[in-house]
Amino acid sequence: MSYIATVGGRSMSSGVTTVDCQKQVRSWRLLRSLMELLIPSCNCTFLEEDQDDTKSEKFLQKYPPSLMTSTTITGTIFGYRRGKVSFCIQANANSSNPILLLELAVPTSVLAKEMRGGTLRIVLESVTTGSCSTNLFSTPLWTMYCNGRKVGYAVKRRPSSGDFEALSLMRCVDVGTGVINGKELHQEDELMYLRANFQRVRGSSNCESFHLIDPEGSIGQELSIFFFRSR
Repeated sequence: MSYIATVGGRSMSSGVTTVDCQKQVRSWRLLRSLMELLIPSCNCTFLEEDQDDTKSEKFLQKYPPSLMTSTTITGTIFGYRRGKVSFCIQANANSSNPILLLELAVPTSVLAKEMRGGTLRIVLESVTTGSCSTNLFSTPLWTMYCNGRKVGYAVKRRPSSGDFEALSLMRCVDVGTGVINGKELHQEDELMYLRANFQRVRGSSNCESFHLIDPEGSIGQELSIFFFRSR
């Protein structure tokens, strides 16, 4: 494997493009700057304009992360440049059995554009007609909102052989953002990824949230993903 990354004006070439954030990327701002380099600006727009982001605000008011008992997990946002983004939750970077894998409703380029704005809040909402005692992440379909805009539906799926191969190539990255050369995955397109530690907050059996832990160690609201289930 090899990598090419630019940090602080230096270009390193060694494949997999990786950045070890524990050594080089010291803030969420720099993570976003790297995303700007990896994914050029685009003119993509969302399906529906709606700036009301009360869903995530209400969750934060009721379940502020700092006041909840929580755990730390590995979260990876990844997708091919010309494809849609997936979000994978793992117990840790070396885990071979994802807790959840969702294909999100937006293309990689659109999510990267939204991320460059400084704050990224994704809300995933589902309505169930069955028992709410089942595992929250067993829900197959979620309505997705991105920074207050309804953008379509996220779909739970089983990891493919390509997913397992990509996650295996990322095992050496605890925290970072980069590009995997398509040849490494027998694809023509490059795979973009952002991997970070997230604080997992469980409000109840019907709501959980994940908040990015800055490489410096602080927990803010720059990148948060909320899951809601209602009847």
